[in-house]
Amino acid sequence: MKGSEQLALIDRLRAQPSESEWLEFKRSRCEPQLLGEYLSALANSACLANQPRGYLVLGIDDTAHEVAGTDFDPRAAKGKGNQDLLLWLAAGLEPNPGFEVRVVEHPDGRVVLFEVGPAKDQPVSFYGTAYVRVGTSKTELRNHPEKARALWTRGSDWSAELCEGATLDDLDPEAVARAREVFAVKHPRQADEASEWDDRTLLNKARVLKQGALTNAAILLLGRGESATLLSPAVARLTPEQKLRRIHNLLQELRRAGRIVNRGSRAHPQWVVPDAASGQGRR
Repeated sequence: MKGSEQLALIDRLRAQPSESEWLEFKRSRCEPQLLGEYLSALANSACLANQPRGYLVLGIDDTAHEVAGTDFDPRAAKGKGNQDLLLWLAAGLEPNPGFEVRVVEHPDGRVVLFEVGPAKDQPVSFYGTAYVRVGTSKTELRNHPEKARALWTRGSDWSAELCEGATLDDLDPEAVARAREVFAVKHPRQADEASEWDDRTLLNKARVLKQGALTNAAILLLGRGESATLLSPAVARLTPEQKLRRIHNLLQELRRAGRIVNRGSRAHPQWVVPDAASGQGRR
């Protein structure tokens, strides 16, 4: 992630109306044990909230969301037993959902960002204890058995995950224009308003953006041909059933929009493009 992208991410998080299950601000720093507990809680809560990441941001006032700055150095800090902090944190997370640490020189002060992936298929614990957030408070997961059950039964949605490195330039303009038409058909009350939206607003309304960044779904459905490399080999995670469901949904959207008609039967469809002049269709 480039420096400008890091700054943009920090400012998007600051623009959130308040802290949440997947977002925590700290004005200065955290003790090592507390850092690990937050990573566990944010990973579990990001999963429950269907968010692609959880964030712990040091150097931000948790009330006004102003940049306060911090002198905390995560790469020089130590965990328990005088171990390097980041290695100690990684060893304590089980299963480790993956986390990244970014030191961002914001114009208003130095910010340290911990970015953790969501739990997948089971809760994330820290040295044997799993944590979760309830509202903006961190607590032990064992106090909330309903959340624990949800974490054990909820699989991850690959399509909703962020596509690392993807930008709006990776999208096919014709596909985005088509998505705009389909959106207007599905949401006729917003059709006039949607015609004035820029691409980013449209994609956000279509729920293929998260936290201002493109998801795998955006690249899979709207990406240029060469953008497929951004998904490989992750695209292989789609099951045949998922691929068929995506194709079926797309065909139904085209049918409802009047772009294709079925000249065959329900059991053996033959989709064709209507010809406005002849009333027939061309395959």
